[in-house]
Amino acid sequence: MEFWLIFAVAMLFSACGFKKYVWFISLGYGFAVAAIGAALLLMYRGSLSALSAFACVLFLVYGCRLGGYLAFRELKSSSYNAKMKTEIKSGDGMSLIAKCAIWLSAALLYACETSPVLFRLKNGVAADALLGVGVCISVCGLVVESTADLQKNAAKRKNPQRFVDTGLYRIVRCPNYFGEMLFWTGVFVGSVNALHGPWQWAAALTGYLGIIYVMFGGARRLEMRQNRTYGSDPTYRAYVKKTPIMLPLLPLYSVEKYKWLVA
Repeated sequence: MEFWLIFAVAMLFSACGFKKYVWFISLGYGFAVAAIGAALLLMYRGSLSALSAFACVLFLVYGCRLGGYLAFRELKSSSYNAKMKTEIKSGDGMSLIAKCAIWLSAALLYACETSPVLFRLKNGVAADALLGVGVCISVCGLVVESTADLQKNAAKRKNPQRFVDTGLYRIVRCPNYFGEMLFWTGVFVGSVNALHGPWQWAAALTGYLGIIYVMFGGARRLEMRQNRTYGSDPTYRAYVKKTPIMLPLLPLYSVEKYKWLVA
C-alpha cells in the first residue's frame, strides 16, 4: 500500500508533462522526488531516526535542486530553449495514450528509485552503518552533480560556443550524470540490507538499474549532439579521446555505438 501511495505522489507531481511532454522526465522528475521525500517524512514522522530522516530530506534537497535548476533554465535561458527546439521533439502530435504511457512509466520509475528508503521505513529496520554509508555516497553525488552544473553554466557564460572541459569536466565528460548515478547508488546501497522478499528487491533493482540506463542513454544522446556540434574541432577530438564519458578512471570514451541506449 505504501509503495502505491508514493507512486500516486509521483504521478501527481510529474503530471506537468501534459503541458510539455519532456517535463515528464525533467521538471516532473525533480519535483516528484522532492514530493516523495516530503511524503515519507510525513508518513513515518513518529518513527524516524535522525539518519533515516536525513535520507528522506536528501530526496527533498535533490528534487528541489534539480527541479529548480531545470525550471530556471526553461524560463530564463532563451538560447537553451532555441537549441532544444532543434534537438527534442515538441510532442505536439503525440497522442494522449502515448503521453499517459510515458507519464505512468516515469512515475513508476521514480517510485522504484526511492523505494529502498521507503522499504527500510516500512519494514522497521533501524538506521545502521550501511545507511550511513549510503547517505554519504548520496551526499557526494549531490555535491558532484551540483558542482558540475555550476561549472558548466559558468563556462558557457564565458564562451557559449565552446564545449566544456574545465573543472570536473577535465575528469569525466558527463560529471552531472556521474553525480546522479552516485546519488542513486547511495540510496540503493544504504537500504540493501532492509529489503524483504522478491517484490521489494524487484522494485528497488528496477529503480536503480532503470536510472543507470537512463543516465547512459542521456550520455549517448549528449555525445551524439556534441559530435555534430564540435566534431570538426581538433581540440574537442583530443578531449574525447582521453577523457572518459561517464565514469572517472574507467576507459570508456564513447557510447554512441550502443544503439540500445535509447533513453
